Amino acid sequence: MLSPKQLAQLLGVPIGTVYDWNHDGTGPRYARVGKHVRYSIPDIEAWLAARHVDRSDRRGAA
Repeated sequence: MLSPKQLAQLLGVPIGTVYDWNHDGTGPRYARVGKHVRYSIPDIEAWLAARHVDRSDRRGAA
């Protein structure tokens, strides 16, 4: 399980972005362990897989 800081480091994004995702409900699923937020590797992988872009789906791209 990763902390928000570890997730931010893994993805190369600011920690604030991870907190924004949590607030907006757009980030990976997470679990609360006491007052702490933790992300499982399978949930992170599933979230990333759902965001893969198939270049053949892009229309009108130059």
